[in-house]
Amino acid sequence: MQTEERVTISVEDGVAQVRLNRPDKMNALDSAMFQALLAAADRLRRDRSVRAVVVAGEGKAFCAGLDMQSFQRMQEGGSVNADAGFPFDRGLMQRTFGSANAFQQVAMMWRDIPAPVIAAVHGVAFGGGLQIALGADIRLIAADARMSVMEMKWGLVPDMGGILLMRELARHDVVRELTFSGRQFSGEEAVRIGFATRIEADPLAAATALARHIAQQSPDAVRAAKRLLNLSLHADPATVLQAESYEQERLVGSASQVEAVMANIEKRPPRFSD
Repeated sequence: MQTEERVTISVEDGVAQVRLNRPDKMNALDSAMFQALLAAADRLRRDRSVRAVVVAGEGKAFCAGLDMQSFQRMQEGGSVNADAGFPFDRGLMQRTFGSANAFQQVAMMWRDIPAPVIAAVHGVAFGGGLQIALGADIRLIAADARMSVMEMKWGLVPDMGGILLMRELARHDVVRELTFSGRQFSGEEAVRIGFATRIEADPLAAATALARHIAQQSPDAVRAAKRLLNLSLHADPATVLQAESYEQERLVGSASQVEAVMANIEKRPPRFSD
């Protein structure tokens, strides 16, 4: 197991377990947590042995959002980040990660990881914590978990990619109501409106089981499917159709595709290389 200051990562049989590891603060986001999450994503993006990722929070919650000390610094007119050298010091407007700044990248970075990312949500996912969960490919949630687009409570707007992510998942009027009000809603409502994939009594166990199943599929096909699904969010139909053909042409007859076929014919577990 590798332990960052605020995040732990372990990898077994192609499944990476990522844990927000500040349980005494309900995994609230401080600058060290932001840094650790960015470092975790960078590691997972480069590790071809990782075929699925599970993201969860230690302790009683997934993530309670920005920590209170950051809000106190805002009230005093200071920076959210108190530690010198972190990219946030360059300002909110500077694009330090392609089209995103460092805050936004912490939620959007899951899209850059080639393997599917599954968020297991329990307790609370408020503000920035909600946006981190929304950036995952799949969200399994406890029925009694609570979510909130909480920025309005603090006189702010969602600024970790939340507007972009929410518009993909729910109707615009629903997104507006939740954003303007900042009200809390349950895991059951999150599924109804599209913010979560399904209810699970034990989200972490269910997410791990799903990740293990995905890890047994062709890694080349899974990565290609994620690329296509990401592309489909913003590209025109012609571009998506062309990309489908391109990805399929690369897969047909490849070693991983042949192995998938042979494993099914021979009724055995497939043996894919990284």
